[in-house]
Amino acid sequence: MAKFIFNMPDVGEGVAEAEIVEWHVKVGDTVSEDQHLVDVMTDKATIDIESPVDGKVIEVAGEVGDIIAVGSMLITVEVEGEVPDQDDGEEQWDNAGDPAPAPAPKDEEVEERIEVETSDPSDADDAMAADPQPAPKQETAPAPEPSPASKVLATPAVRKRAKELGIDLGQVKPAEDGRVRHGDLDQFLTYNSGYSAATPAREDEERKVIGMRRKIAENMAASKRNIPHFSYVEEVDVTDLEEMRAQLNANRGEKPKLTILPLLITAICKTLPDFPMINARYDDEAGVVTRHGAVHMGMAAQTDAGLMVPVLKNAQAKNVWQLANEISRLAEAARTGKATKDELTGGTLTVTSLGPLGGIATTPVINRPEVAIIGPNKIVERPMYVGDGQGGERIEKRKLMNISISCDHRVVDGWDAASFVQALKKLLETPVLIVSN
Repeated sequence: MAKFIFNMPDVGEGVAEAEIVEWHVKVGDTVSEDQHLVDVMTDKATIDIESPVDGKVIEVAGEVGDIIAVGSMLITVEVEGEVPDQDDGEEQWDNAGDPAPAPAPKDEEVEERIEVETSDPSDADDAMAADPQPAPKQETAPAPEPSPASKVLATPAVRKRAKELGIDLGQVKPAEDGRVRHGDLDQFLTYNSGYSAATPAREDEERKVIGMRRKIAENMAASKRNIPHFSYVEEVDVTDLEEMRAQLNANRGEKPKLTILPLLITAICKTLPDFPMINARYDDEAGVVTRHGAVHMGMAAQTDAGLMVPVLKNAQAKNVWQLANEISRLAEAARTGKATKDELTGGTLTVTSLGPLGGIATTPVINRPEVAIIGPNKIVERPMYVGDGQGGERIEKRKLMNISISCDHRVVDGWDAASFVQALKKLLETPVLIVSN
């Protein structure tokens, strides 16, 4: 038998360390060549590490959330057969006699797993239901003998709610057809002060900040710490833009369905040549601002692992249909964790949108080292005064959307940001200019 020491491989140029995101094996497991061992993260890319040999795992480098340096021991495997030559220092073999095996980690340390996905709050509901309080006895007339709760007609949802509130369904009088409904529970609570309708408190929960969530935290903290942000918000009438979008979709044929995002990106790209300070990156250590000619548009995308920003390269060279295709492809790659390092880096300006949850206004945080980030907000319908074509005004129902922009005040002045947004507004309110050359 021999010990095979598999060191943390070089996973990318300039990468000196990686964070353990998830182990797929533990001490004592038998592994085969090319088997998935562990997921590690560098920057914002998650990488699968596979086993180069067959054997039994006798040691692993650390727990989820630990940082492992490139070239240091990642996993040790006990193997059979002849020992091959050492391979470039990444895989090491120990054949000196029969040394005592390294102490294996405790079972609870090896098997511990920390999930970073958001859990369903309803999973803990049963364990946190409030203790029922007895209803006060009536002094006037004796109450009728309640029927057992198990014999009461009620849906599972009503039974679950009654259990959470500590209500015995046998004491609830149905309003109709003998079936207890949510309204009957509400009525019961109104006339029985001994029961509390308060939502039971969840137990405190501690979660280790690791993986994507830690990278997001570090990047956002660095952005707010180093960049003096300011934000500007303007209202845009997108009634005509939405009408044009509907017409384009109605005649798109085999083309992808258009959202407002490809049209917005096209309008931004047409506006940027007059405002080069917006499409820029600031190297604050070197004291150099690079104003980019090409627009490499970052798109903030929410995934199960956290916020990712895939980059749509050379957005200025694509039409709205090409943009729609690329947006869909990059968003899917981000959601499934298949986005490459090149697709997650190199942005010069970012758009962040919360879609239908967009709210009235946002103050987005700049994706450093970029100097600006644009946030379209939710489209709402409101009455507006519009010209009637004869010098007068009339009230119409219009579709309105606020555009937010946050800028790095070291590089972009308030006047520049406001002027950029006003120029962008003109294009969005005259949508024929967006699709014309």
